Amino acid sequence: MKTGLITSDTYKNHDTGPGHPEQIARVSVIEDNFKKLNNKNLLWKKPSKVSDEILLTTHNNDYINMVKSSFPKKGFSSLDGDTIISPGSKNATLDAVGSIITAIDGVENKEFKNAFCPVRPPGHHAEKSKAMGFCIFNNVAIGANYLIRKYKYKKIAIVDWDVHASNGTADIFYDNEKVLLISTHQYPYYPGTGSEQEKGKFNNILNIPLPAGTSSEEYLNAFERVLKKLKEFKPEFILISAGFDAHKNDPLAQFNLNTEDYYTITFRLLKASKRFCAGKVVSILEGGYDLQALQDSTKRHVDALLEFN
Repeated sequence: MKTGLITSDTYKNHDTGPGHPEQIARVSVIEDNFKKLNNKNLLWKKPSKVSDEILLTTHNNDYINMVKSSFPKKGFSSLDGDTIISPGSKNATLDAVGSIITAIDGVENKEFKNAFCPVRPPGHHAEKSKAMGFCIFNNVAIGANYLIRKYKYKKIAIVDWDVHASNGTADIFYDNEKVLLISTHQYPYYPGTGSEQEKGKFNNILNIPLPAGTSSEEYLNAFERVLKKLKEFKPEFILISAGFDAHKNDPLAQFNLNTEDYYTITFRLLKASKRFCAGKVVSILEGGYDLQALQDSTKRHVDALLEFN
């Protein structure tokens, strides 16, 4: 079977202004690279339209309305100190959500085995009623709630390997026993959450905080805890908040992973997932701010997805 690649050109209209690290090129370098490689086992798809009903599974109505009314007619506006929006941000934001919905439907309908969604804006810092850290709607959380509502799953795992703790996803699923969140991240660091003491109401959050300077070997050793927890939980579907900012060249953090590590952790996760969810895995782009590292690391991530088909 194929691997789905779900994205939309609307990301190009989400203009965050000159010098902003969450820039248009983050997705264009990924897209251009996959187009150049022209792998016949990659199935490209556009995102579906997203209804308010889908957004309301995760964010409250007042917040959704506030966001929709905040997109400026021209120039720039901001939802927080880091989260800049422009007129084209609305469609990009909704298409980012739509991408994970399309990816999930594609896996469930057996159009492809697994999928990667290179989209922006990212999502994992967005809380139920708060934009934060470049994130507006929490794409991966909406995907998890969609799996629960539409496909009646009772065990969803979210693995977040972005270098920043997934405060938004933790906020949304703190008291939801159907969702396990596992987050590896630099600590203490932005956003200041993600200690081992944060476990969720049902012991459904596993934070694996690691210090600045963490090496590949140290990270891969720690990642064994991710796999152990997955084996205990036995999820029916796995979603990945796939940030690539733990790379040693990334300007926004201080981990020392290399490009090949993203193949390794993806392959290990897929191998583990085969036992309990038949390899049903969808990943969505979060962070990653060195363009070359991002291009190379996403390729190796997708190489593992393709190989495991």
